[in-house]
This record gives sequence, structure tokens and C-alpha cells, in this order.
Amino acid sequence: MTTDTIKLLARYNFHTNTLMARVLSHLADEEWNRVLGGYYPSIRSLCSHVFIIDFTWLRRFVSLRPFAYAQHPLFQENPTWGGTLFPSFLDYDADRKALDECITKFSEEVTPEDLPKRLRYKDFKGIEQERKFDGLILQMFNHQTHHRGMISLYLDMLGKENDFSNLLALVD
Repeated sequence: MTTDTIKLLARYNFHTNTLMARVLSHLADEEWNRVLGGYYPSIRSLCSHVFIIDFTWLRRFVSLRPFAYAQHPLFQENPTWGGTLFPSFLDYDADRKALDECITKFSEEVTPEDLPKRLRYKDFKGIEQERKFDGLILQMFNHQTHHRGMISLYLDMLGKENDFSNLLALVD
């Protein structure tokens, strides 16, 4: 993993979430909340889950060293694990955009010297973990991609046209 790869994945995250938001913005509240199945049964619950996990990784990453992105007012909040946030898409959209800006800033702050370092953190069960920083960054981006695929499937189930997940648009 290189810092250029992290920057590419951050651009992909921002780009894809922007395209996905265009589709989600047309959902009625009932569609946003409709139970469609799966462990995260609605688009709202999936978006809440991805937001909380991204937020949590960014909060954990500052234990490696100070990062300027963490000064964003968003990090004064404390969304809870397992909670479903964002009663409507509009509630979600502003916070997601702010979080994506923080992810982009994070990608610009990571140095090659950071990548092989090990990050110690507690997982959601309170168990101490220690992993290579570059692998944890990749986990954050891979998790986002996985769940955006689920959102795409839910949109298919709702009969909503969507095609927002192609990395090729950002590759030379």
C-alpha cells in the first residue's frame, strides 16, 4: 500500500458517495426506511452503519499520531455503535459529506512512514487489537465498498436505477 493508493481510494470514496447520494436523494422517506432484508435491513440502517464505522476508524487513527482532520467539528459528536442515525436522507447527507471531506484530508496527511506502524485500539467488543496501519486503512475503504454494494442491491429491489461504484472512472 502506498500513500498514492490511499489518496486514490479516498477520491473513489468521495466520488462514489457523491454519485450514490444523487440516487438516494430521490428516495421517499418510506423507501429510505423500508425493511428489505439482510443484517442491516434498510438503506437508512446501512448508511448509518457505514457512517459510524468510518467515523470510528478516523477517531481510532488519531491514536497513531495527531492528524489535522480530527479538528473538524464532526468529531465533537459521538455517534453510537449499533444505533440507526439519520431519520431522513437530508439528515444523513450533510454529515456524510463532512465525513468524506475528513477522509480526503486524512488521505493527504498520511505519510509513507505511517504505513508500516502498528495501531493499537479496542474493537467494538472492547478487546484490545494491534494491526498494521496500512491494513487498517485498507479495511476502512474495503468495508465502505462492501456496503455500498449492498445499498446498490437494495436500490435494485426498490426499482431505482443506480450505477455508482466503478473505480475505473478515477484510474488513468
